[in-house]
Amino acid sequence: MSTLTFGFIGLGLIGGSIAKAIRNKIPDSHIIAYDPNETSLQLALKENIADEISLSIDNSFHSCDYIFLCAPVAHNDENLLILKQYLSPETILTDVGSVKTGIHRQIEAIGLQNQFIGGHPMTGSERFGYPNSNAALLENAYYILTPSAAVPEKKLTEYHHLVESIGAIPLVLSYEEHDYVTAAISHLPHVIAASLVNLVKNADSKEGIMKMVAAGGFKDITRIASSSPAMWQQICLTNTENISKLLKTYIKSLNDIAVCLDYRAEDALYDFFDTARNYRESFINTSSGPIKAEHVLTVDIADKPGSIAAIASLLAMHDVSIKNIGINHNRELAEGALRIEFYDRKTIEQAIEIMKNHGYTIHTKK
Repeated sequence: MSTLTFGFIGLGLIGGSIAKAIRNKIPDSHIIAYDPNETSLQLALKENIADEISLSIDNSFHSCDYIFLCAPVAHNDENLLILKQYLSPETILTDVGSVKTGIHRQIEAIGLQNQFIGGHPMTGSERFGYPNSNAALLENAYYILTPSAAVPEKKLTEYHHLVESIGAIPLVLSYEEHDYVTAAISHLPHVIAASLVNLVKNADSKEGIMKMVAAGGFKDITRIASSSPAMWQQICLTNTENISKLLKTYIKSLNDIAVCLDYRAEDALYDFFDTARNYRESFINTSSGPIKAEHVLTVDIADKPGSIAAIASLLAMHDVSIKNIGINHNRELAEGALRIEFYDRKTIEQAIEIMKNHGYTIHTKK
């Protein structure tokens, strides 16, 4: 099989994570990257992720088998018009945006629908930029493909195999269905999380008591409110109709619950929570989805100097990488005192075994 060449127009969190996954799984591939942030490009070269970098969109990309459009959605139209003059007709052109209608319409307008397959890896992080990219973000994540109607089946099959080879789970949808689905399970939750945080901000006392005691459930359900405001502004402006429709339905459901509260409707309140619990527990326990599953444990530690360092050193001795670490100041809804997050399931399982063997009491999230 000949060496595959991959081009990246934009090398942020998602573009960088895909490039790293390709480098891990297809090590002999050739990767070309463009990004206006030259620091990111130089880091990709230093890490041996990119073989070649470009400071502009130019003829360097003509030889690519795949080109990933990974710049912010607002720049896609401009980048496509520049890229078109250098694009080989054999190249599979794709993107990574979480809204598909706009890019598909632009592709149709400039006549590239016979080689465009929209792509959306259903993964992410509250952090952004190439330095925070990680190949593990793609592992077991659904990767939605939205092929243009004119794309040959052979090209779709090839892309399907590529997604599988980097550890993700391909799922083919129309771009209209994609935008409605992601509005419900990704875009609306971000709106809700942000609105909850703003509600507490506006309702809090001048002493900030709510902020001080916020823990457990509140932090869990508002975690995604820490994401990039600019990115979510653009998503709301490009998938507006679907988000608005679902938001109005959600507001009605909140009004219905408010009525149940006002009338102390015991049975209706129980059914509300029971239905949600049963459906939530039916979710497949994998890392797939835009609201990324966390690989988190908490561990009981003594309240004395060196306790945290001892655990960090123990894991480092066994080459276990920690993604994040913090102290649970309030143990509401969480046992243990030290919260440790890992990149994937394999790593957290390794960490649990090591720490249990050294006498630590571990608690994992359900």
